[in-house]
Amino acid sequence: MAKKLTLVTGGAGLIGSQIIEDLNHNGNTDILVVDHLGTTEKWKNLQRNFFTEYYEKDQFERFLDAGHPLLSEISEIYHLGACSATTEKDATYLIQNNFHYTKKLAEFAIAKNIPFLYASSAATYGEGEFGYDDKAPIESLKPLNMYGYSKHLFDLYAKKTKIADKLIGLKYFNVFGYGEAHKGDMRSLVLKGYEQIRDTGKLKLFKSYKPEYKDGEQKRDFLYVKDASKISIYLLSERKYGLYNVGRGMAETWNDLASALFSAMNAPINIEYVEMPESLKGKYQYYTCANMEKLTRAGYPFGFTNLQDSIKEYVRLLSLEAK
Repeated sequence: MAKKLTLVTGGAGLIGSQIIEDLNHNGNTDILVVDHLGTTEKWKNLQRNFFTEYYEKDQFERFLDAGHPLLSEISEIYHLGACSATTEKDATYLIQNNFHYTKKLAEFAIAKNIPFLYASSAATYGEGEFGYDDKAPIESLKPLNMYGYSKHLFDLYAKKTKIADKLIGLKYFNVFGYGEAHKGDMRSLVLKGYEQIRDTGKLKLFKSYKPEYKDGEQKRDFLYVKDASKISIYLLSERKYGLYNVGRGMAETWNDLASALFSAMNAPINIEYVEMPESLKGKYQYYTCANMEKLTRAGYPFGFTNLQDSIKEYVRLLSLEAK
């Protein structure tokens, strides 16, 4: 009998590498990793994991087009590979990478009856004027940036073509944790803040430009990468099809995050509020909070790591890495 492979695209990324680590802990090393390493340090995330084979995204896409024999070994798919830069301005690239490639992979999975999980994004909710409810109709959503729109396009396509109920789509909220150092400006504020506090003793946060929010009181639903991975593995292994929010269902402020970070680093709180770049002002989410009822109804049993504990563990891992 042919060996069955778990395909993880974006397997060298933040969530993908954590999923592979957790699959390894569950005894699965029959994993095919696909990513685009480029000139980043992302390859370091591959080092901590065990897998059968690695291919660059372009080569794997050629396999898809040619019906390569390797494809017959794939038994489940975690499709996390995407351009995740909310500031990316090349709309053509985003459409090709985040929409058309996802379409191609999803259609392959459905044709072969292979369970398929893909990363959507909380960025599809835009300003949240219609709430953050994964049970509500998605047609009215208006993402604030091209990245969010490229993810939204596939959600719409899946619904329109009636394949959504054969897929698992995950709207990840603000995920942070070990394995994100390669992301440049898209690194979480936890990692950026850790570096700032380590180097200067101070943390910079954006000022607020809405009177209802004080500086640093903008709110996000922060999620530890280990929880994002557990949720993903649970939903795919239990075949819980549908489009889900993946957050904690709790909105906390940047000041809350800063306080937890200073505490984890045993440093006195020292925050400087700085001007937001003009390019971000019209595209900035002031509040996100996932409605998590759907995941609860799907029977997810593991709960969530609170912000303080997850930042404490993350800082410990970063400190160990620095030694």
